[in-house]
Order: sequence, then C-alpha cells, then structure tokens
Amino acid sequence: MKSAKELLFLALGGSGEIGMNVNLYGCDGKWLMVDLGMTFADPYYPGIDLVFADLDFIERRLDDLVGIVLTHAHEDHIGAVPYFAQDLGVPLYATPFTAKLVHEKLVEAGIEDEVELNVIDHLERFKLGPFGVRYVPLAHSIAEGNALLIDTPHGKIFHTGDWKLDDEPRIGTPATEEELTAIGDEGVLALVCDSTNVFNPKPSGSEGEVRAGLLEAVGAQKGRRVVVTTFASNVARLQTLGEVAEATNRKLCVAGRSLDRIIRVAKSCGYLENFPELVHMDDAMDLPRGELLVLATGGQGEPRAALARIAGDQHPVRLEKGDVVLFSSRQIPGNELAIGRIQNALVEKGVRIVTDKQSMIHVSGHPGRPELVALYDWIRPEILVPVHGEIRHMAEQAQLGLDEGVPKAILQKNGDLIRLAPDGPKKISEERTGRLVLDGDIIAPADGEGVVARRKLSQNGLITAALAVRRDGVLASEVEIASIGIPLDEDMEAFVAEAKVEAAEAVRGLKGDRKRDRVAVAEAVRLAVRRTGQRWSGKKPVVQVLLRES
Repeated sequence: MKSAKELLFLALGGSGEIGMNVNLYGCDGKWLMVDLGMTFADPYYPGIDLVFADLDFIERRLDDLVGIVLTHAHEDHIGAVPYFAQDLGVPLYATPFTAKLVHEKLVEAGIEDEVELNVIDHLERFKLGPFGVRYVPLAHSIAEGNALLIDTPHGKIFHTGDWKLDDEPRIGTPATEEELTAIGDEGVLALVCDSTNVFNPKPSGSEGEVRAGLLEAVGAQKGRRVVVTTFASNVARLQTLGEVAEATNRKLCVAGRSLDRIIRVAKSCGYLENFPELVHMDDAMDLPRGELLVLATGGQGEPRAALARIAGDQHPVRLEKGDVVLFSSRQIPGNELAIGRIQNALVEKGVRIVTDKQSMIHVSGHPGRPELVALYDWIRPEILVPVHGEIRHMAEQAQLGLDEGVPKAILQKNGDLIRLAPDGPKKISEERTGRLVLDGDIIAPADGEGVVARRKLSQNGLITAALAVRRDGVLASEVEIASIGIPLDEDMEAFVAEAKVEAAEAVRGLKGDRKRDRVAVAEAVRLAVRRTGQRWSGKKPVVQVLLRES
C-alpha cells in the first residue's frame, strides 16, 4: 500500500461482533493499534478456549506500526496481548491499573522483559509517530476505563473505548460534560463509538443506584448465607459490596482467583482503600449463616469457576435451603444455557436466586441511547464510526447519529478499510481478516484442518477401519472396525459385523490396477464404511482407514 497522505481506520476485530477488539488507525503510512483483545470460544470450536483476530494485515506492515494503546483492562481489549505483543515488537501504552494487569499477563507468559510496557497518567499526552494521544477517563464497569483523543495532521479522532455516563461512578473521576464539550470545541473529525447498548432506550444507570439495591437485597436476608457473583474486574462493584458487607454486619469472603488478583491490583493502584479485611474460606464456614457475604466468580456459567463448584457441592462454600445467590451481572449473549444450568442446580438445592430482573443489583457498563445522544451533542463530530457491536447494533447507531444531526456516519465491519480524510468517510478496500484459535499451546487458523476435523468428529463421531492387503490387492486378514462417538450401544455388534462385510466387499469389487492402488483401496473402504455408518446412525461419521501391505 502506498504511503498516501490520508487518515485511515481498519477494524481487525470487534466490528460485526461483540468482543475481540482490535482497531488500527493509519496516518500517512504509519499505523497505531488500539486494543488487542480476544473472545472466548463457543461450542462451534470444540476443545478451544480462546479466539483471536487474525493480525495478518498489520503483521505485513510491522515496520510502520508505532505502538499499541490499550483503553482498559477487560479481556476483550487486552486478552491477546501475551500471545502477540512480543512478535509485534512495539511498545504498549496503558494507564496504571490496566498496565499492572497486563504486566501480570506478561509475567505469566514469561515475556515481561521482552515487551516494553509504558504506564501513562491520565490526561498525559504522548506522541507516537504522526499520532498525538491523550487518555480521556470515562466511566465503565472496570477501573480506569478510557477514551482516546487521537490528534493527527488530518484531524482529531475521539475513540470512546467502552464507556457510559455515571454521576456516581464509585471509582475514578470520569470526564465531565464541560470537559467533553471542550474537546468538541477543538473540532473532532471522527467519533469512533461503542454500539453495545444502542437498543436500550434508557440510560445505563449508576453504580450509586446499585449500592442502594445491593444494600436492600443483602439486608433483607436475615440469618441466611448470601453469595454475590459479579464480574471480577468491576472494582466499583467490589467497593460497593465491601460497603454492603460492613453495613449489614457481615464478614466478607472471596471465592475465585481472579477476584483475589483484581483486589490485590486495585489496592496497589490506590483503589479499595477502605475495603474490609477478608475472611479465610475455612474460617468463613464457621461463621453464623447471617454473618457472611461471599463474593464468587462464575456468574457467566463458567464450569470451572467458583459458583459452578458451589452449586455442585464441590467447593468449601456450602449453601443450604433458604440461602441466597445474587447475580450482580448481566447475561452475556451465548452464556444463557450455562448460566441456566447453574441457577437450576442452585434452585434444586433450595437456594433462592435474585437477578437484576427482580432487583436493582446491576447496571450496564455501556451507553444507552440517551447517553449516545448526549455524547454526540458534546463532541459534535463530523463523522460517526460505530464499532463494538454486531452489524445490527452498529447500523442502529449509525442511523441514530444521523437522526441526531451528525453530518456523516459509516457502517463498517472487520476488514473494511475506511478513509476518514481527506474526503471521507469512504470504504476504499476490503482487507483479509479472520480468526485464530488457541488450541492447547498452538495458535492456529480457526478454519484450519485440525479445528474443522474436530468439529466434524464432535458432531458425527469416528469409525476406524484397519485392514491388511497383499500386493495383488487381496485381503490378507479380516477387516477390523472400531468406533468412537457412534450412538449405537446395543446395536454396535451388529453394526460392526455389517461394516466388516461391506469393507471387504468394497476391496473385492476393485478391478484392474485399482486393486493394487493403496489410495484407491483406502477410499473404497472409507466410502463403504461411511455408508454403513450413515445407514445405522443417520449421521455421516468421519472414517479413518489404516491400510497395511502384507
């Protein structure tokens, strides 16, 4: 690509989907990356835990990449850092809380000395090639959520990151209406904006309201053990729960390593200063039921997290009939079944479930329509670029912006290279994007042979046919059949007998040179066994043929 005098935007992840945020800004031939996130795999990727954006576009331009700026510490914005930062070979920039969590990831990966991590104070302006960057603090469901004000020779970009408006944020000091209006007064070319909650007609709500709701919900549970599950990274919610524990005369206990880590890092950054002293798990179980509040991970249904183990009686925290679990978190789309399984297990034990549908115990970290409209009025961009959402979310925000007086809006998705200036916005090309998966210790293409084969195996099962043939193509022994994941049970013996016969007949049916062609023999056996498997099971099993010459 020629180094034209232009300002470009390219999403490699997070546009057309929620999660896995990776955004690139190009200015006069140089590139700035904003966030390097991941997403968790769904059942479409059996055996896979993490999914990443394919960085091929920028990997072919590493000499022109000037740095990676991280907006905040949620996994969908920093989760890919330990897997790619060393190879990308450029400095990282983050505010203190995010930087400490990223540093821990680098230490766990053993690359803390190989990756340059710069800690930036709020409001400090720093220069990366043609980009001037300043953090602008905004409220979100984590400490130190930030927008970025990016200054370029072609104009300013206000990149929101994940955000909301909150008059009582509990943690941090978000930019005020006056401060955001002052940014708009400077002139903003493009607003690149979170679309997650665009369909919400109401404001997202305040952490201050959640404090009152949790205080009421916990205070009502006299004599009962209470477990609250929330996102571990929500430091403001942890602050609130610490206050609720003290106000209701309950000791506080934490169940989940991620909660331990967040509390430790938050305290090191000056947050949670008056957080109550935690009670050890063993001591907690000796307390009267009405004198304990447990904070637990696993509100999204994670099978190995604390709440799932509590529900399955596989955790030191024990719940009995009449105890209460408060879900102080939203259901992330795709997790409904997993969450439902845990809730059903708890209810079966006689435990009462309380969610944000019943009580004011959670608010979103993303802006509803009134907040989006307010930001448009304050920032007054020439161009609106919706990101961080599925296509339907981004299309809705683009229309909302136009309806509210933003002069231009563009709907883009991962891979759409957008020229913002001059004469923007305009899609000028469609670049290759895709997904990578972490499979054990291997990062592989999501559509690679191994992942596709595993998906087929998970859906259809495996049949192995082993046989020996002489050089003249005649069977030297009986065909052996074994299977995994074929749901025949009591019919298995009859199926195996028939599959053996069909495989042998397929070999005998080959004529001429094909009888002595190992590939032809193996394929004939594969097709015969597959047809038999399909007749018996109604599925198309994967068939593996092991052929030996005798």
